[in-house]
Amino acid sequence: MKARRITKLALLTAVALIIFIIELQIPNIIPIPGVKLGLANIVTVYAVYKYSAKETAAIVLTRVLLGAIFGGNIAAIMYSMAGAVMCLVGMLLVKRIVPLKYIWLSSILGAILHNTGQIIVAVLVMRSFAVISVYPFLLTAGCIAGAFTGLCAQFLIKRGSLEKTD
Repeated sequence: MKARRITKLALLTAVALIIFIIELQIPNIIPIPGVKLGLANIVTVYAVYKYSAKETAAIVLTRVLLGAIFGGNIAAIMYSMAGAVMCLVGMLLVKRIVPLKYIWLSSILGAILHNTGQIIVAVLVMRSFAVISVYPFLLTAGCIAGAFTGLCAQFLIKRGSLEKTD
């Protein structure tokens, strides 16, 4: 891999981390655990459509690990990682059928899968199905946030704002 390509991936990862850290400072207006905007996923959606699966996975996994460390919540790694992996796999598969001009749909699917991964981990960790009661709220908020982040990524790709093609 060329140094230029690695540098672009590192910069995208840094942007995602900065967005993640800034978002941690925003008070949660919805008092349900796991509900947030997920603005760092703008970078993920963008990368899914502009980079290889391996490169996008490197961005996502690095962001999740460093985000947990920088955010001071190491325990969140298993929730975030499960959600991130399910989201990434789903978006990479859907990328094959969803055209570039509809990537916001891919982002919504990613949000649904992310929430599903988090709920699965919560059920396993807590050994209780009671946490499923928040799932409908997570899905609703996730679909709204997923549409927003997907539209932002679509706008960036359309404008070519983040980079020129290698």
